[in-house]
Parts: sequence; structure tokens; C-alpha cells
Amino acid sequence: MPALSPAVTLPQRFLAYLVPGLLGGAGMDKSKGITIIKRKKVVAGGHHGGAWKVAYADFVTAMMAFFLLMWLLSVSSEETKLGLADYFSPTIPIHSTVGGGDGPFGGSSMFSQDMLSRDGTGSSADPIQQNRNPTTGDAGLTEIANELQGATGDAVDADPLLKHIRTRVTDEGLIIEIFDVPGSPLFVDNTATPNDILRQLLAMIGRVLSHTANPVAVGGHIATGDVGPDGPNPYQLSTDRAQISLELVTRAGVIVERIDRITGWADRKPSAALASDSRNRRIEIILLRDFSPPDQ
Repeated sequence: MPALSPAVTLPQRFLAYLVPGLLGGAGMDKSKGITIIKRKKVVAGGHHGGAWKVAYADFVTAMMAFFLLMWLLSVSSEETKLGLADYFSPTIPIHSTVGGGDGPFGGSSMFSQDMLSRDGTGSSADPIQQNRNPTTGDAGLTEIANELQGATGDAVDADPLLKHIRTRVTDEGLIIEIFDVPGSPLFVDNTATPNDILRQLLAMIGRVLSHTANPVAVGGHIATGDVGPDGPNPYQLSTDRAQISLELVTRAGVIVERIDRITGWADRKPSAALASDSRNRRIEIILLRDFSPPDQ
């Protein structure tokens, strides 16, 4: 401890004792002073790091993709949007085997969502889609009819849409009848404006028939008494209904070149015994037999 001047106060003496060299001007030995080392703690990263740039780039990319999708939807037609929606949520089942088995659906309805996922609807490897040869035999036409109505009568009871459809195989081909059910008409009053029920049915039927190559005929029918003296011409009305039905079927995938004829029958070919029965108010789509000889 160096000697201190008498002028140094008691507090100064105490500090000089604790920190030698602090009062070097009062006779302290400067050579024994304390060297103070300052250490600065540097934290790597922090708000000066680059991790936020990666998150920001991902955000910008996602927003760009979102606005691009919104723009594409705004410039797309209604048919394109419906096709896109059906691609991600298909409504038509096409079973994955051709021929054999107890039935294409095993007793399930063609509208069953469980059956859609089980059968792999939309697969490009579907053998029916790969084999587009015209169907001429009763077995092939019956198989298509089963696809449209399910393999058993239980499917009809389970799905109200199937109550509008009946199929039969004739010498002409497979006739698909789509008719009114009490409380569920196909068209709006005595017009050719289709209700949603008909749009759904024809979209489903069209997609099934798009996997075939046979010619197709469309006929419109009305029931006796539908059109009064002041109403529209019955032949014109039935023809207009057949025309709009054709348009809905072609939107679903049946190419126009396959259309053999469009006919308006008015009430001249009733399906039910009672002329005013709602069953006579119908659209008939016929998958015609193709008897043309194969290419040599």
C-alpha cells in the first residue's frame, strides 16, 4: 500500500485501499493500476439474420400463385370450371374391370361417394377408356345399363336420382329413359328450361357414354295434356327439350360427330299406359348398335 498525503480524506483512503492506483495523483503507484478489459457479447443472427428472407420469399410465391389462380378462374368459362370441379370431385364411377364379376358396382349406386373412391374414378388407366370399340352385343349394352343404374334394385331405393332413370336393351340399342317423378320435374313448367336434376343426370350419363363409341340418338317426349290450345307447339317443345338435352350430354364428353339424330315426338309415343302419366314426360337417349363391318 503506497503512502498517502495527509490531505487525502478518509473515504479517499478507503478507495485507495480497495483500488490501488485510483488516486495516483495523491502519491499512488501508477505502475500497479488496474487494467479494465471490456468484453462485448455478440449474438449471432438476431434481427440481422437472413432467415426471415426465406419466409418472406415463400409468402410472396404463395400470394403470386393465389392471384394467378384467381385470374385464371375469372377468365375461364362456366363449362371449364365445372370440368375442373369434376376432376377433383368426380361424380361418375367407371368400374375398373371389363366383363365378369357379379356386377360393376357390387350392388352400389353410381352416385355413392364411397364407391367413387374405391373404384378409382378418373384414372387414365381405365380399360373402358382405352377400349373405345363400338358395343354391339346385349352383354356389353347390359353392362353399360348396370353402370347407369347400379347392379341391384337396392341402389334405386338408396338414391333418389336413380328413380328418374330406366334402361332397356332393344334391337335398336340401349334405351335410357329419363322421366319426371311426381314432385321432381325435369323441366320448368311447359318450357325447355332444364331443372338442376336433369343437368346432373345428363352430365352423369354423358360421362358414362363418353367411354363408348356407338352412335347416339336423342328424343324428346311430353305427356298428353301438357300443352293446351294456347301453349307452345308440342312438337317444337319436345324437339327443344331434346336439343338442350343433347347440349348437356355433349358438354359431358359425348362428341357431336356421334349424334345420329334428334327427334321431337310430342305425345305420340307414350311409355306408360296412362297418356297423362308423368312417365311419358321424358327424354330418351339411345346408344345405338353399330352393325358396320370392322375395318379390314
